[in-house]
Amino acid sequence: MMTGSEYRQSLKARKPLVVFMNGERMTGEPTEHPVVAASINSIALTYELAEDPKYRSTLTATSALTGKTINRFCHLHNSPEDLYQKVGMQRLLGQKCGTCFQRCVGMDAFNATNITSFEIDQHYGTDYHKRFVNYLKIAEENDWVVDGAMTDPKIDRSLRPSQQPDAYVRVVERTPDGVVIRGAKMHQTGAINSHEIMVMPTLALKEDERDFAICCAIPADADGIIYIYGRQTCDTRLTEDPPGESLDIGSIYGGQECIIVFDDVFVPRERIFMDGETDFSGRLVDTFAGYHRSSYACKTGVGDVAIGAAALIADYNGTAKASHVKDKIVEMIHLNETIWSSCVACCYKGTETPAGNFLVDLLLANVAKHNVTRFPYEIARLLQDIAGGLMVTMPGAKEFDNPETQKYIELYLNGAGDGTAINRFKLLRLIENLTLGRAAVGYLTESMHGAGSPQAQRIMIARLADIGKKKDLAKRIARIEV
Repeated sequence: MMTGSEYRQSLKARKPLVVFMNGERMTGEPTEHPVVAASINSIALTYELAEDPKYRSTLTATSALTGKTINRFCHLHNSPEDLYQKVGMQRLLGQKCGTCFQRCVGMDAFNATNITSFEIDQHYGTDYHKRFVNYLKIAEENDWVVDGAMTDPKIDRSLRPSQQPDAYVRVVERTPDGVVIRGAKMHQTGAINSHEIMVMPTLALKEDERDFAICCAIPADADGIIYIYGRQTCDTRLTEDPPGESLDIGSIYGGQECIIVFDDVFVPRERIFMDGETDFSGRLVDTFAGYHRSSYACKTGVGDVAIGAAALIADYNGTAKASHVKDKIVEMIHLNETIWSSCVACCYKGTETPAGNFLVDLLLANVAKHNVTRFPYEIARLLQDIAGGLMVTMPGAKEFDNPETQKYIELYLNGAGDGTAINRFKLLRLIENLTLGRAAVGYLTESMHGAGSPQAQRIMIARLADIGKKKDLAKRIARIEV
């Protein structure tokens, strides 16, 4: 396994990436840009904690393929307990960085592709699963960060891919050696922090949409890949002096999203795990979505940080003993643990697949994610309520160094107990970051739309709930003939 330092160096060993940010092409090493560096800090934790004896058992697993000790983010889950260990790891990392650590999507793509490639081979006699297993062994050995790329631009959602092909990633050329793909993937978490990109179809496809049924793995520095970096609220604070260190940033950790453009990218045959099997595209989408929706257990870790910040700012504000503040903190805890309980339940209700790895209970995974689309917003609202308006009206951190304003800032920002002006300032900047700033990208809007927007979960809940069986239960008790 790599160390955190080795991970950072491995990114610099890639070929130069084509990255655009704020209308300009990045020059130099993108990982050294302070905005990008904040997101790398979060991913680096997945390596650093794996080195720490205190957390090693949480961040590592025994490979189902080789028997070696590997990073859990490269692991095929082989029991319900394994699934639970995954969400436990995600909560821990959320607690440690208070934002998105960007690596879950690759782990979920591995597990979904393992299932689907095996089932395609069973049905069609192909060799996709063998190719995938060989690829995964390499990913495990190299301890890669892999970006699972599923969401296409779609443009007009009322039209099918075949009606607007330029909106979707598709195969534009097939040769004996591989395929050439063209298109784009949106909202790609940790894209330029990754070693590899795993492309998957974005929805269940029809028989005449064969070119869109492509699942494959591509090096992040492959020729023809263009990255367009996403903006985040307050992101330019990271560029202020000293870059990445100003107290106004709220946190040294961050997330990252990009649009990835595939401008005629060649994919060799051994890295293709589905090509044209439209009847299995829905299976891949559903299994990936199930895994990824359970992965939103990470938001409970961020919720733990939010709850801690609420309790601490109440101390600093001198309101910790107020009954309404206590009640609001209890409500925050209740909402956070409700998310957690459904995440845990979908793991322990997980079942073994024909491919050998375990799949979460899809109904409960969708319930878990549906809770995530709602509860973080209320937790954030309560946090802002307890914090007070100062979190958005404070002057900048440099006033602490300004001899003309320092004495006023230190007097009027002072709080109760050990809530000195500087401590209170730091905590309020963190709260701002969590609920309005860079971390709110992952904690709020990503909670709403990541791994599928709320309606996607409602559709799956309706599909999986077996309403007919529930009707029969009511009929029996009501003595209606079944």
